[in-house]
Amino acid sequence: MNDPQNILAHARELGAAERLPYAGAVTPQEAYALLQADRNIKLVDVRTKAERDWVGQVKIDAAQHAAIEWNTWPQGTPNPAFVDELEKIADKNQVVLFLCRSGVRSRHAAKAATERGYANCFDILQGFEGNKDAEGHRKTIEGWCFAKLPWTGA
Repeated sequence: MNDPQNILAHARELGAAERLPYAGAVTPQEAYALLQADRNIKLVDVRTKAERDWVGQVKIDAAQHAAIEWNTWPQGTPNPAFVDELEKIADKNQVVLFLCRSGVRSRHAAKAATERGYANCFDILQGFEGNKDAEGHRKTIEGWCFAKLPWTGA
C-alpha cells in the first residue's frame, strides 16, 4: 500500500465514495509515504503561524512544505488571499496535501483550491494533533504527531 499510485487511487476512491468536494483524503502515514516517494508533492500546513510556533510543525524537506494560514491570527478570520498564496507555490496539476490541527480547516482549504482549478487536492485526515482524548489532550490518539512522523516544536 506504500506505493504512491496505490495510495492516491485509494484516496480518490474514498473521495468519490464520500462525495468529497476535492480529490480525496489520506492518513498522516499515507501523506508521509507520498512525500517520501515523490518530491513534487507539496504539503500545505493551513494552521496559523502561532499554532506552528507554539505547538510544532512537520519536519520535511522545505521544498515540499509550505505554510499558508486558512484563518488569520489573532483575528481568526478567513484568509481572503489563501488561494492566491497557494498559486505562488503550487502548480494546479501538482498533488497538494492540506494539513491543519485536526482535519477541519484542511478540508475547507482542499475544497477552495479545487474550486479554483487545482485537480489533485487531498485532505490529511486527523491533522497534525488529532482529536482530543478523554482527558481533553491532543497528540494522544491520532494525527501526524501520534503517528510519530517527523515534527519539531513544543
